Amino acid sequence: MCFAQALALGIRYRLVPTSHLTRAAPMPDIANFDLNISEPLRSAWTARTQILLDSFERAVGRQLIPRAGQALEDARRLYSAPFAVLSHGTQSDPILDYANRIALDLWQTTPEALIVMPSRLTAEPVLREARERLLKDVATCGFVSGYDGVRISATGRRFLIKNVTIWNLLDANGRPAGQAATFDSWHDMPSDT
Repeated sequence: MCFAQALALGIRYRLVPTSHLTRAAPMPDIANFDLNISEPLRSAWTARTQILLDSFERAVGRQLIPRAGQALEDARRLYSAPFAVLSHGTQSDPILDYANRIALDLWQTTPEALIVMPSRLTAEPVLREARERLLKDVATCGFVSGYDGVRISATGRRFLIKNVTIWNLLDANGRPAGQAATFDSWHDMPSDT
């Protein structure tokens, strides 16, 4: 039913296996989390990491990264993962509240600038309506895999993200805690000049 709703709204995505999202390789530059994320944001992102990882496993049925069994170590691993992860909260105009190293680089922003940015600003104005419909579909279905879409960085650089998995976040008490996305494929788009 969710996919039929999406097709009726003109949203295109494809189902793909998500087994490639579990990474067994060692995570590079783990110390960067400690060096690049200062308190109190480090503590907030450590807690957010647990929600991201627990919710992904619950929604998709597998781990996003190998878990260490310690919250801070999980946060270091997710921050340094070789794929992008970002999330937003539950506000009426959701604000971004997490991005790992790859996502921060792609959106050309800092952690401090990211946490005040409405997530709708990650898409170009002409694409925001389709993005909003997709997020509503994810809210209904729990997660969607295989989405492709154009995004825009904080400096205006356009890039295509491919094979994106988007999932709902739930806190430890099962309450909605936002939505998150992960992807490991992207490329720059020509600028509109």
